[in-house]
Amino acid sequence: MPELPEVETTRRGIAPHLEGQTVRGAVVRQPKLRWRVPDLDHLAGQTLRTVERRAKYLLLRFDHGTLILHLGMSGSLRILPADTPPQAHDHFDLQFADHCLRLRDPRRFGAVLWTEQPPERHPLLRELGPEPLSDAFDADHLYAAARRRRVPIKALIMDGHVVVGVGNIYATEALFLAGIAPARRCDRVAHPRIAALVTHIKRVLAEAIAQGGTTLRDFQREDGRPGYFAQSLHVYGREGHPCPRCGSPLRARQIAQRNSVWCPHCQR
Repeated sequence: MPELPEVETTRRGIAPHLEGQTVRGAVVRQPKLRWRVPDLDHLAGQTLRTVERRAKYLLLRFDHGTLILHLGMSGSLRILPADTPPQAHDHFDLQFADHCLRLRDPRRFGAVLWTEQPPERHPLLRELGPEPLSDAFDADHLYAAARRRRVPIKALIMDGHVVVGVGNIYATEALFLAGIAPARRCDRVAHPRIAALVTHIKRVLAEAIAQGGTTLRDFQREDGRPGYFAQSLHVYGREGHPCPRCGSPLRARQIAQRNSVWCPHCQR
């Protein structure tokens, strides 16, 4: 599933091709995605002002509203010549004079939605926590959230109401770098260790964005190239392999319904 770094990589790739451009039309080939795609004929003749991101949602802002896109489990967005024939699973095009933005979504868990209200008021976005790379996400914020809960620390940082965009890969990596066992109850993690975890969450996400995301199954960048952060993973997907720090075999268990890999010696 594309996570925050993959979505931010996509945003940075498509924005220069879309911002300030006038829409020629919208083509919906398959309206039955995660939610039904609305009628978007009203976009013809409108200028796309900015391409922004909130959590894993892309926000394409127009003067009269915002197009909200989500890549779901396996979706991708590409910038293609306007006359490029669609292939299987190419469900939506936003057409411009000489190119188009195309959504490909084999599993159809993605979303194409429209809102005339400020997007932060949309039901999908209004209850979200702070962005992990923003100043609003700091040690005091995460420590306060941890004191109110009794869940594993990994479950806490993957909760979008606490902080957005820390998916399984990046939570696993940040916890390893911070030396915190993913199953440790969050209200038993001291403030200095919470501070270290926040630092590593920000560092891991920033590095993943810089390397174009993590290609594990379906994700590709907007130009079709893969992301390369997978080459920098320390523990994710390496159950049974030696810990890169101490050499102990890495273990795995289910936490928050996701597979969690950690080192029993380095993470406490």
